Amino acid sequence: MFSLRKITLLVTIASSCASSLVIADSDVMLDNLVVTGTRSETALLDLAGNTAKVSGDDIDLVRADNITEVMNRLPGVMVQRGNGQEHLTAIRSPALTGGAGAGSFLYMQDGVPLRAAGFANVNGLFEADAEQAAAIEVVRGPGSALYGSNAVHGLVNVLTRAPSLELERVVDVSVGPHDLYKFKGTVSDTMGAHGYRLSVNGTTDGGWIADSGFDQQKLTFRHDYLGDVNSFQTTFSAANLNQKTAGYATGLDAYKDTEAVKAENEDPDAYRDVKSARLATRWEHDLTDSSYFSVTPYLRHTEMDFFMHFLPGNPVEKNEHDSVGLLSAYYRELDGGHNIIVGLDLEYTQGELSEIQTKLDPAVGDPDYSGPPNKYVQGTHYDYDVDATVIAPYIHTEWQLAEQTRLTAGLRFEHTRYEYDNNVTGGTAAIGGTKLGSIFFRPDSRTDTFNEFSPKLGLVQSLTEDTSAFINLARGNRAPQTTDLYRMRGESNFDITADSETVDSIEVGVRKVGIGVQYEATTFYMKKKDYFFRDSANDNVPDGKTKHYGIELSAFIPFAEQFDLGGSFTYARHQYDFDREVLITGGPDAGDVNEPTSITDGDDMDTAPRHIANIRLGWNYAPESRAELEWVHVSRYYTDDGNVHSYNGHDVLNLRINYQVNSNVTVYGRINNLLNTEYAERADYKNPGGGDRYFVGEERSLHIGASYSF
Repeated sequence: MFSLRKITLLVTIASSCASSLVIADSDVMLDNLVVTGTRSETALLDLAGNTAKVSGDDIDLVRADNITEVMNRLPGVMVQRGNGQEHLTAIRSPALTGGAGAGSFLYMQDGVPLRAAGFANVNGLFEADAEQAAAIEVVRGPGSALYGSNAVHGLVNVLTRAPSLELERVVDVSVGPHDLYKFKGTVSDTMGAHGYRLSVNGTTDGGWIADSGFDQQKLTFRHDYLGDVNSFQTTFSAANLNQKTAGYATGLDAYKDTEAVKAENEDPDAYRDVKSARLATRWEHDLTDSSYFSVTPYLRHTEMDFFMHFLPGNPVEKNEHDSVGLLSAYYRELDGGHNIIVGLDLEYTQGELSEIQTKLDPAVGDPDYSGPPNKYVQGTHYDYDVDATVIAPYIHTEWQLAEQTRLTAGLRFEHTRYEYDNNVTGGTAAIGGTKLGSIFFRPDSRTDTFNEFSPKLGLVQSLTEDTSAFINLARGNRAPQTTDLYRMRGESNFDITADSETVDSIEVGVRKVGIGVQYEATTFYMKKKDYFFRDSANDNVPDGKTKHYGIELSAFIPFAEQFDLGGSFTYARHQYDFDREVLITGGPDAGDVNEPTSITDGDDMDTAPRHIANIRLGWNYAPESRAELEWVHVSRYYTDDGNVHSYNGHDVLNLRINYQVNSNVTVYGRINNLLNTEYAERADYKNPGGGDRYFVGEERSLHIGASYSF
């Protein structure tokens, strides 16, 4: 069994990115360890499947204002920024919204989910301390049998920085446009068997659009105990966000007029306030030289209060949940190079949600109003509590079939139970004495259960000492989000119930690591059923089917001693795999007239560009100093179900420079959107009657800062 000191060092090494540089003499080598794929340190060459990484070095180089700036360096990943800290994720998928956007991706910190499975948040990554992380690892496609609900299209694991072996103290400050100020600080040391790290960061942003901006603070404390037989890793994290949210810029190609966008926030009352805290302790106990067990109890609290500016009527949603959970596993190395992991994950959550609209329906408030009633009526739309229980046993095995051939097989069973209590009158919301065509339907109190199996089978073939090929078959499942089940909309959908969503995936790839040129090429095909979403007519669709296929490339090429070229390219198709009649509007100039259209088998899903790329030219021009020119490419994509409206895509250049003045001082700067390109971070088409709308990309901006260690 590993010594505990060695485990700590391995975790530190594994926190480096596949694009992080270690320069020794004239050779450039990338690290080749990951931790997310098997919940323990694993060589990339032995991994039956993909795991992409962003290192602490890259995180420090990018110094992102939004996590999208580091996530989009990876193949198969497109995270679209909204306003402030908001974002929507795409991993081997379109940028998904609603329950699908919240429930299709598992977000974790050190392997512990940031939110309970049925209470996820599409913006969930802003609750992780990615600003000071050791690394961010991403598994594209269904997670292994080790991970459960929400690891459907992919999972993201933010790894905290381990304690330093010697005293380390660092402060970092930076400034940017529109009163943007950032501070980061960390102190760390190891004394005997105990090591600790305390990291804090804060950002205040005046907002580049009028009446917008945010203040955000994060704290992470980690304590490691290293004994001869037992090790403990305890992490406490807390985050707070207070945001004034800028709404969409509306109208065809509105993103091209940045002066007009800056001058007026179309939703000046919009806001989002979020608080979260998590406490987890991982205990590892060595049983023999070839076996050990780990137990990770954890507590979680999160609460959010936000103005739903993207909905007619602008209701206010308040939600929160508290969880207690336990991750447990037994690890055994068998003779012949075989391994087995048997585990049990448990979680209990108490959650609540309310949605209240104070804005008056014009059909009620104006006696001269002659138009149709607003279905978003004034009053309480929803008010409910949910107690959720998850029980998930699993087994993960690895078998050395031959000297160069390794088989991975696993199976996870997951039982999810929701106990739902409706705190208001059930049925169609009758507010102010009349339903007024209300679209809100509150189910009566009930209990729902979901039982799912998630198998995995993979094969790795070593080709040379630094090259291997793999094939991976996996199934991902997710129980419906509680909002899918208990926040129903659409009078024709009252008898519809969401079912568990299932994705079946096959991927084939080859990777090379080590010294010199490194690369990975992966092709994938996935089919999804029971896809629950809202179509362009705002009707719930419980039984959608989609298919996803493509190729993902990543590479790192050093040349001319000081230079390197790295990045990723993805070609993918994300298509509907069924037919459905829907209605969309003809746009804001079409009045109230709706155009019949349809979802047709083979149509592209909305917000699904066929190719994305992130290419970086690096120059290590001095010791511990680096410059990087980055090209970000997003191709054209459709913005509605029927493939009628679209956004043309964009190409954006960013420039970053770090310079180490001496062993204590580093200065840095970056220019985002170097060519001042007019583009949209996210394009959307709203029905009925809303037309084209955009979260507009910020114009060229300069950021400068410095860090001091002592």
